[in-house]
Amino acid sequence: AKKPFVAVNCAAIPADLIESELFGVSKGAFTGAVQSRPGKFERADGGTIFLDEVVELSHRAQASLLRVLQEHEFERLGDNTVRKVDARVVAATNEDLGEAVKAGKFRADLYYRLSAYPVRIPSLRERKEDIPLFVDFFVEKYSTEYGKPLQGISDQGMARLGAYDWPGNIRELENGMERAAMLAEPPLIN
Repeated sequence: AKKPFVAVNCAAIPADLIESELFGVSKGAFTGAVQSRPGKFERADGGTIFLDEVVELSHRAQASLLRVLQEHEFERLGDNTVRKVDARVVAATNEDLGEAVKAGKFRADLYYRLSAYPVRIPSLRERKEDIPLFVDFFVEKYSTEYGKPLQGISDQGMARLGAYDWPGNIRELENGMERAAMLAEPPLIN
């Protein structure tokens, strides 16, 4: 049976709504809560929940998340029924959580629960040898999307990409490749 996968961009949800999004709402919990609604954790039960930009969670939401991680239970907003949940939690952030703990932005106990198996993905500037692989992927993607028969990028263009530091990481490279594909005259991006 297929197990659920629920992705949550913690930075995109306002702080006053994050707990209701993660844990759900009971009817009448607040003005406008006209029906009960399960949260992301309930929907991820038996599967995986991905918390992107977890560092953006409020301290209150961090405390609630810690309870779920430790006790495998939560309560919907406005309800006192304890609900059990069994979901794998994968969290990501572009900030160093250890530094966020030192700065008082992130709970140390939550940091230690989340960092059981950390995976660090180096920035693009630390793995420039991967740029040609990404470029090939993006050229194919945007060649198809814009209906242009692009075969690749010129040697000079690739040299410029390799010499740049990519402060915007892979998103900046993709944006640049899309723009280059839009403007390119086939067969090559210069």
